[in-house]
Amino acid sequence: MKFLWTPSSHFNLANLFTFVNITAGLLATYFITQNNFFLAVILAWIGGAFDIFDGKIARKYNLSNEFGVQLDSFADFLSFVLVPVFLIFQAVYSTSLSGIEIIVAAIVSIYYVISGLRRLIHFNIHTDAGEVDKYFTGVPTPLGAILLWLVYLSHAYAISHALVVVTLMAVIGWSLNSTIKVRHP
Repeated sequence: MKFLWTPSSHFNLANLFTFVNITAGLLATYFITQNNFFLAVILAWIGGAFDIFDGKIARKYNLSNEFGVQLDSFADFLSFVLVPVFLIFQAVYSTSLSGIEIIVAAIVSIYYVISGLRRLIHFNIHTDAGEVDKYFTGVPTPLGAILLWLVYLSHAYAISHALVVVTLMAVIGWSLNSTIKVRHP
């Protein structure tokens, strides 16, 4: 079990937590395809919890390495970019929009995915393993996902129209690569 506490191990404890995040994201994607949005959201939140703990474990036990940084960004891309966009597209856009509106929603969804991916790649290029800045520049993808969940809920509870969801997704997508400063937890 020494590999759990070895920073160079791809299967150290911090990375195992990241693998759970990835598993939760993959399962959430499956349940979205089954229109079981409640379970998909629960799994996404479980993935989010493991995302918080993987970083804390990596820093506390000095398990950070380049593999872990890349793995965490992959997990973030899946759980905090693809899953919420896929959920909103399946639960909101495909049931409420048609014609040109769904084309615009698809373009905004692709914009959000590219924005999230760009943010994560930029973060990886400019971050060293184990380094934590006091502030993020731009909204981090986990916070972007939380904002998208709130937008989704606003539609699910008939507070906002699907076109408002499209607009807010575009704004949140823009914020991922903005100069907004967000304090690191």
